[in-house]
Amino acid sequence: MSQQKTARPEPEPRTAYKVFRSISTRWMDNDAYGHVNNVIYYSWFDTAVNAYLIEQGVLDVAQGSTIGLVIETQCNYFSPLSFPQTIEAGIRVARLGQSSVRYEVGLFAQGEPLTAAKGHFVHVYVERESRRPTSLPASLKTVLEKLL
Repeated sequence: MSQQKTARPEPEPRTAYKVFRSISTRWMDNDAYGHVNNVIYYSWFDTAVNAYLIEQGVLDVAQGSTIGLVIETQCNYFSPLSFPQTIEAGIRVARLGQSSVRYEVGLFAQGEPLTAAKGHFVHVYVERESRRPTSLPASLKTVLEKLL
């Protein structure tokens, strides 16, 4: 049985993303090697997407009846980022399901044309109380369709 070779992930240009959010690095983001630690990138993914949804009025983290739970996440790293850089997070939606969304996020050093890192995460939207999957609310779906 032959193994297929998968394509190596490559950096992407800004044009691959629909909206952007600036994120300031912090002193504590750097690790002992002088660059941002890998776990911080996942925090930036959450920050970029959830802040966008809050600003669009489709996510109420305190009182909303529907919440998104992460069921999958992944990141590829291409070039280091470090404090005191400003990061520009590009957001797009790769797949919009009945109750799930695959968000893709590209992280750029301010002004740079290609991603320093890119990744994705999948949210399954559930009812806050029961934690059972539920259909995407119409208002959320409308906002997300603009990011496809």
